[in-house]
Amino acid sequence: MPATEYQRSFGRTLLNLRRDSVHSVAESSTTESTQMEAELESFQRRVAERFVDLNASTSEDLLSLEWVGKLLESFLLCQEEFRVIIVSNHRELVAKPPMDRMVSEYFDRSVKALDVCNAIRDGVERIRQWQKLIEIVVCAFDRTRPLGEGTFRRAKKTLIDLAIGMLDDKDASSSSSVTQQHRNRSFGRNKEKTIGHFRSLSWSVSRSWSASKQLQALGNGLAPPRAGDVTATSGLAVPVYTMASVLLFVMWALVAAIPCQDRGLQVHFNVPRSFQWGGSLMSLHDRIIEESRKRERRNSCGLLKEINQIERSSRLMGSWLILFSFRCRRRRRLE
Repeated sequence: MPATEYQRSFGRTLLNLRRDSVHSVAESSTTESTQMEAELESFQRRVAERFVDLNASTSEDLLSLEWVGKLLESFLLCQEEFRVIIVSNHRELVAKPPMDRMVSEYFDRSVKALDVCNAIRDGVERIRQWQKLIEIVVCAFDRTRPLGEGTFRRAKKTLIDLAIGMLDDKDASSSSSVTQQHRNRSFGRNKEKTIGHFRSLSWSVSRSWSASKQLQALGNGLAPPRAGDVTATSGLAVPVYTMASVLLFVMWALVAAIPCQDRGLQVHFNVPRSFQWGGSLMSLHDRIIEESRKRERRNSCGLLKEINQIERSSRLMGSWLILFSFRCRRRRRLE
């Protein structure tokens, strides 16, 4: 083969290789982009399915212990899938702006959420204390034994302890001295716990800490990503916003359900319903707000259904004790 013809043939071969390489890279890029879109779409769909399931709960199940457990389980599953997408599958994009800033802001919200979780843990311990007090009163009403004067006094004292423990912080601060004087007159001062000591067993957070303000800090600056940010992050800005919104809602729901220091539900929370999960999440938000506005729930220290049951049981047993006391006084007069 002549040299000139060889050079032309070799040149055409290089050109073909170059074209094939460019075409292959373009196809690979398109495939990766399609896979990523499918991955992000799947994540949004699974988040939506979990909140649709939570929203399907009846009014009796909403804010019960079982429902709160499902809420936390759903959050953990979303969090794990989010971690896989951000950390495992697309780690190289996380270090680039503006993605690095978004992830950093999400981690900052997560740290604030841990403070709320600490307060929630204290609230759960507080509920356990109430359960023990209820058990004491139930034992006092055991029909196998006569309800004597000593048993009556112990049951009455226990119900007062329970009433003090279930006071909202605002009510506790205004009525603590009056309630304490009543307890001292009724049962003596020996080995009597003060209100301050009782509350110190319930809260490990500082007295200036506020669940309401912490929720507001969690929600500050939370807004749907702009189109430019979505493009710049190859769509990863959307799952970051999704998880930040889910995190805020879960913390807000926990504060609504379980006793917390300086509880408050007046947090600006508005998710566009254009997101697959937005409609169900906002529906749950509205249902919880509606529950908090019910007459019998307005002054409750928590919207958890089991707390409502404890409150109703304590009122019922208090009525029984009042009736028993009245009968005892009447019997003494007749004697």
